[in-house]
Amino acid sequence: MLSKHVLPTIWDTFRPFGGVLQKARLMKQSHASPSKTSSLRVTLAGLAILSVLAAGCSAPAQNAPATQPAADKPVSKGGGIVIGAEQEPDCTDWIATCGGSIWGNYMMHTTTIPKVFDVRRVGENWAPVPSELMTAEPTITDEDHPKITYRLDPKAVWSDGEPITSADLKYTALQVRDGKDILDKTGYDRIESVETPDLQTAVVTLKSRVAGWRVLLSSGIGVLPAHLLEGKDRHAIMKDGYDFSGGPWKIKEWAKGTSVTLVPNDRYWGTKPTLDQVTFQFTPDTAAAFQAFKSGQIDMLYPTPQLDVIEQIQSGLQGAHSQVDPQSGNLEAIWINNEAFPFTSAAVRKAIAHSIDRAAIVKRLYGPLGVDQPAQSFLSPLVGKYAGSSFSAYTRDLAKVDQLMTGDGWAKDASGSWAKDGRTASFTIVSLAGNKRRELTEQVLQTQLKEAGFAMDIKNTTAADLFGKKTPAGDFEMGLWTLVDYFPDPGLDASFDSAAIPTEANGNSGINFMRAKVTGLDDLLDEVATELDDEARKAASVKADELIAAEVPSIPVSAVPNILLWGDKVGGPISINPAEGPWWNLEQWGLTQ
Repeated sequence: MLSKHVLPTIWDTFRPFGGVLQKARLMKQSHASPSKTSSLRVTLAGLAILSVLAAGCSAPAQNAPATQPAADKPVSKGGGIVIGAEQEPDCTDWIATCGGSIWGNYMMHTTTIPKVFDVRRVGENWAPVPSELMTAEPTITDEDHPKITYRLDPKAVWSDGEPITSADLKYTALQVRDGKDILDKTGYDRIESVETPDLQTAVVTLKSRVAGWRVLLSSGIGVLPAHLLEGKDRHAIMKDGYDFSGGPWKIKEWAKGTSVTLVPNDRYWGTKPTLDQVTFQFTPDTAAAFQAFKSGQIDMLYPTPQLDVIEQIQSGLQGAHSQVDPQSGNLEAIWINNEAFPFTSAAVRKAIAHSIDRAAIVKRLYGPLGVDQPAQSFLSPLVGKYAGSSFSAYTRDLAKVDQLMTGDGWAKDASGSWAKDGRTASFTIVSLAGNKRRELTEQVLQTQLKEAGFAMDIKNTTAADLFGKKTPAGDFEMGLWTLVDYFPDPGLDASFDSAAIPTEANGNSGINFMRAKVTGLDDLLDEVATELDDEARKAASVKADELIAAEVPSIPVSAVPNILLWGDKVGGPISINPAEGPWWNLEQWGLTQ
């Protein structure tokens, strides 16, 4: 998965940040769970409608009967649970390039690292609210050089008893701004200075306005302990797990290749955990994960909605509960390397977009889960109020394909493939090996593109190879993966700003793996990133969508819904937070009485 904006993330792999990171860009007024109306609750029996998926049909998700989930039952103090985890992170140095795993963020970052803002439901939307670390909402002056003033709760302490102070905010901010091998500096690169007038007050001065300033020291970065890390090798201390915490949980053990175990942070000043221990057991094999869930070895799963997940649900899971959330922060897309033949031509990219029946693909994959329309923007549902619908102009139209290709000097050869100057319009798509949903998508794309005159090969690989080597180096032609927003602030600059193309000059920072360079887009994306008036931001964001759609540097496919499954053993206010994951309030969970 990839994260963005203000910090986004790649589903299954990568997590640039959410309010300031689509650039990898990316609330806590209380521990109350989100409104039950915020997502679709269905019984496992209701999920049997997923059987139509294999046949390519759809059924309205709202027809699935609702249940009273185990989450509403009272819980007892003590005990432990085991959660199945699809992915093991590469490292736990969250600000380094190796720290981009969304699963790592969900399991260990959210539970142990304090941050300035949490993400919670406010009315109909998800929004940032001050966390328990803060005494009040940080204030910002609306000037050419804005000053953000943070006031910390004097009760906030690290797990070793040392207070969390303004020095920690300063250390973290400057580590991101000035460090090397940083996942994303978006927003932090606008920091001019950090002052610490007293232990509980930090003042960050920016070089220019940042509309998504709330993502700073929040999202996937948070606040790190200066008294333990300053002057030392942060990466060496943190990369394989760390023994400090400023959250409700501590990392007891990371058994590489096997599991991560959390235990309560007894010095946490907020709501302390009810459970004595939570173990995340790495179960990348879906069939094995469901078998363990059925036998009671695993108490909860958060599976990506791929075909074998649906097959397992169809088989029947007694005594289990589920939640499906179509309004996720996940955006699956076809990513195109604009510097690779034949995609150096905008006409070819547009022809590809008119060769694909995105609506049919989406209905086949996600229709029963409440997602039956293709995405028309690269902004996920989490930040959908800032999105346009410009990609709605691209539907399957083979006559339009012919017009675009012949107008660009191409002609079909004897095999029916487009050719020009002795070269055919052939290319390879890459995604994650073993993901049946993506493999099915690739096969459908291959068939549709062949009918349109394009030859596409499939060559999938591992997440480490794809996101650690191929995409940053531009060593791919077309890819299929998910970008994940985990902060409710718009931003496509990390993905589409020309300055976000990874190069030696920028320290290989940024996730514009597509090498996209759209005339006029950088200025619009900068306006979205800096404009403080929300209506003006929306207008600029929609214009940016229009420019992107006009050049088709890549093609959005669909929002990817979230699925959460848990057994009768687990109780508490269980619900999916589309920004922070399903374990955002893990400290409130327990064993049912």
